[in-house]
Amino acid sequence: MSGKDKLLAVIGDEDTCTGFLLGGVGDINSKRETNYLIVTKDTTVTTIEDAFKSFVARPDIAIILINQSVAETIRHLLDLHTEAIPAVLEIPSKDHPYDSSKDSILNRARGMFSAEDFR
Repeated sequence: MSGKDKLLAVIGDEDTCTGFLLGGVGDINSKRETNYLIVTKDTTVTTIEDAFKSFVARPDIAIILINQSVAETIRHLLDLHTEAIPAVLEIPSKDHPYDSSKDSILNRARGMFSAEDFR
């Protein structure tokens, strides 16, 4: 698979996943694995963890988008993920606004720079 053939993966609520799927992000690979997980109130933390681990391990996924409210349930895994690819981006959902103080990737990036770097 060439670098041009990389995919987005989405872990989120039904509205988030539906929006991205309507935008053409959805894919099913030759192993019949999708690149998204729709999280409902009945979705177990183990299912979310397994999907995240699967997306991280797949060579065809370059970016994982995850609703921040879902990310909170697997924060321990997100904090362990240090590779640049796949990049993990926390996004808001319709019911839960984005809170930058909870975003582990943003907080890690903030630690790389000082206020003097931006003067």
